[in-house]
Amino acid sequence: MALRMDNVGIVVADLDAAIEFFVELGLELEGRAMIEGAWSGRVTGVTDQRVEIAMLRTPDGHGRLELSRFLAPEVVADHRTAPVNALGYLRVMFNVDDLDDTLARLRERGATLVEGGEVVQYEDTYRLCYVRGPEGILVGLAQSLTAG
Repeated sequence: MALRMDNVGIVVADLDAAIEFFVELGLELEGRAMIEGAWSGRVTGVTDQRVEIAMLRTPDGHGRLELSRFLAPEVVADHRTAPVNALGYLRVMFNVDDLDDTLARLRERGATLVEGGEVVQYEDTYRLCYVRGPEGILVGLAQSLTAG
């Protein structure tokens, strides 16, 4: 059996700001589309939905991120500022070549280290941190310290 992840989805209020943030991180915008109609409600269980989406991919082509902005129905819950020990989806983690440069660029887009968090080194393997991006989206960043 072949299994491969297609994408991770994040619901946002400001689609343009989220796209800009993830493009600055290094993802590439594949395209934007409006998703609506009876078929889409049958997939998600949310009838009469109108959702604007943007699909982004990692430069290596192995990962994709789907950003969604619900136009209808109204958003019913907000988990963006949940602490890192909350149940449910936690974060998306990206491996970057230069953590310091990436942080500097993302800070220009409003990213901040999580409250009480810092950049740490795990053994001789990784430098890691968690940042809050647009709307409080939690993103992990890791820089490999090993060759290859």
